[in-house]
Amino acid sequence: MTAPVSSCVQSSGLRSHLHGLWLPLVTPFCDGVVDEVSLRRLVTHYAALPIDGLILAATSGEGLALGMSELEWIVAVAREISAESRRYLPICLGLAGSHTRKMCNTLDETAGWPIDGYLISSPYYSRPSQRGLLQHFTVLADHASWPIMLYNIPYRASVNLETETLLELACHPNIVGMKDCGANRAQSIELLRRRPAGFRILTGEDALYFEALSDGADGAILLSAHIETATFAAIGSLFREGEQGAARARWESVSALTRLLFAEPSPAPAKYWLARNGLIDSAEVRLPMVEVSRELAARLDAEIARCQAVLTGAD
Repeated sequence: MTAPVSSCVQSSGLRSHLHGLWLPLVTPFCDGVVDEVSLRRLVTHYAALPIDGLILAATSGEGLALGMSELEWIVAVAREISAESRRYLPICLGLAGSHTRKMCNTLDETAGWPIDGYLISSPYYSRPSQRGLLQHFTVLADHASWPIMLYNIPYRASVNLETETLLELACHPNIVGMKDCGANRAQSIELLRRRPAGFRILTGEDALYFEALSDGADGAILLSAHIETATFAAIGSLFREGEQGAARARWESVSALTRLLFAEPSPAPAKYWLARNGLIDSAEVRLPMVEVSRELAARLDAEIARCQAVLTGAD
């Protein structure tokens, strides 16, 4: 039995947290299973850094390769550790699927989990019409016990949530924001201009972070922030303080990193970096994902060495 939408929105308060820098946490594996030691280390590490929320089991977290019991356990561990941190860290669960009724069943299964909301991507492969997308997300939002962030990522889903559809969905009381991976700046700007009050828009395009903030986005959900967390957070803070020049200088120091970490399918490059630096014990990914090539590993090693040399020099 799902709770009424109005009480859920009030109890979660997700809308008020949708700003700044959110981290789409990778899921560490070891010998085919989720690595508890590395997961606890990751959440502890990032809970102490200037992030504003966690996304679990989305694209970066290899959510489509996780079973329900694994999802529930990952959420429980992340909530346990974040609860021990010095501030409240909101958590959203990434969900994806092309079967609306099955998605509703998943919403029922997760209704009692200690989360603050969902990040739900457009249905993949089936390529529904805009009317179909509108009805799909409306059914999910009516059904969900927690608020929803839409995830528009047409190059993965093969369908774009067009502006008029997004604007209609943005008026639903249980749809509080979106992760924008539309890769269409004109559409993003129009949506930012026309969105209803309180509807939050966070970019999910790492390489377009500075551009999105310039256009008025409320923040970002960035895989690259696993690496230079403080720098990515500072860019957003400087923008909010009106220090665009300083923000640009910080951006120029990490913009190449955003391209390097996506030189091969994500999250393999980021996992390689995290493993090399000891935050996770293995760079393992689950098929059909594979670990980085030797060529990219060499490039990543060179950049890791360069960053370490900079830090040593700073000391």
